Amino acid sequence: MEKVREIVREGKRLAKEDPRRVVHSFKVGLVLALVSSFYYYQPLYDSFGVNAMWAVMTVVVVFEFSVGATIGKGFNRVAATLFAGALGIGAHHLASMSGATGEPILLAIFVFVQAALSTFVRFVPRVKARYDYSLLIFILTFALISVSGFREEQVLMLTHKRISTVIIGGLSCVLISIFVCPVWAGQDLHSLLASNLEKLSFFLLDFGDKYCEAVGNDDTKEVDKRKKDFDNYKSVLNSKSNEESLANFAKWEPGHGQFRFRHPWKQYLALGELIRQCAYRIHALNSYLNTDDTKVPVEIKNKLREPLKRMSLESGKAMKEMSMSLKKMTKPSSCDLHVQNARSACKSLTNLLNSGILKEVEPLELISLLTAISLLIDIINLTEKILESLHELASAAKFKDKTERPLSFEKTNAKSIVCGRPIKCHDDHVVTIIEDDGNNDDTSKNDNRSNEVTNHEKREDSNTHVHVKCLCDVVECR
Repeated sequence: MEKVREIVREGKRLAKEDPRRVVHSFKVGLVLALVSSFYYYQPLYDSFGVNAMWAVMTVVVVFEFSVGATIGKGFNRVAATLFAGALGIGAHHLASMSGATGEPILLAIFVFVQAALSTFVRFVPRVKARYDYSLLIFILTFALISVSGFREEQVLMLTHKRISTVIIGGLSCVLISIFVCPVWAGQDLHSLLASNLEKLSFFLLDFGDKYCEAVGNDDTKEVDKRKKDFDNYKSVLNSKSNEESLANFAKWEPGHGQFRFRHPWKQYLALGELIRQCAYRIHALNSYLNTDDTKVPVEIKNKLREPLKRMSLESGKAMKEMSMSLKKMTKPSSCDLHVQNARSACKSLTNLLNSGILKEVEPLELISLLTAISLLIDIINLTEKILESLHELASAAKFKDKTERPLSFEKTNAKSIVCGRPIKCHDDHVVTIIEDDGNNDDTSKNDNRSNEVTNHEKREDSNTHVHVKCLCDVVECR
């Protein structure tokens, strides 16, 4: 009973983790029930006979979780079955010309040569990546047709029935996969890269504070919290195989949603490679954060706190912005500013190190500190490369331009919307530039728009607010 309960708990966890798995299970059951009618329904059984079981077998081996995987497997199976069936008929015809004695010998030779050559071709990496399944079906179909054709008089009819049932089973899988709660591999790949960028941003946004603060071994709560927060990036380290398989499946998928036909999936793999390289640096950087062998003095960390914090914080903000941009499929706009700020902080840190601040630091502590700084600089360089790769992807995939929403206010008792942006000046003055997009009821017939100036003055000592309205494009604060 305990094992049964454990299996039930595991099943609930899997269903809660991704409800699409439950839907996929029902889809497989639906297709199998439909295809089984070829065997249960007498008129269909009279047409196909026992060959109807090939449709059931096709559904079992072809129906995959995503649309791309199902189409790819279905196409490979149908193409391999057609090609192997044609060769099998040709081999049977040539073997039958040699007489009753030579026919089985020639058939055995044909099967041996075909199986040996096809198996060797499966070892080619590029072929194995996309056509391994089709070669396996090619070997199986050729052998079955060649061998069974030796005892069957109507080889052509046998081949026709088997190919027809395979096509019917494959088409059933593809149609149900596309039109009933489809799961797109391209969408999963897109979401995976956006999630990986977000995981790296979590680490970088908190690294400056975590590295510079002093946490003792007795502070178990803080240590546990740090490990929990920083372990998110580790899933990025082993994401290569998943990304490659999703990209391979996505190439088979038709255009859907914002993903056009011939979407630049190769650029996704290039972007994913750069993200993993950044994750490797972060993993090395995290080891220096948790090591107890060479602790850098707290006073040195405090002197370097500001530039280190700015470097990691700006890199984390850039990663976060890129993640949001990738999710929404918009061109990254503010990421360049964060990268420039990180570069500026890096120059400030270099100037600080050149000032001789590390003269009294022990050699082992100096090595640990400089290694961490070097890794952080590498992360900034990779962040810039990731941004360049994302720009290329946005251009190739035709991402939309990011439009920033202006600050909006709605006037009471008026049919107009006023949009403005605040500009901060010295002496705690805030000037808000306001634009009236509509007309009041009293001025709706006038062609000239009224100009208003708004000067919003706020002081800490008093609650007085002076509100002057003006429609301007540029306000100069001095």
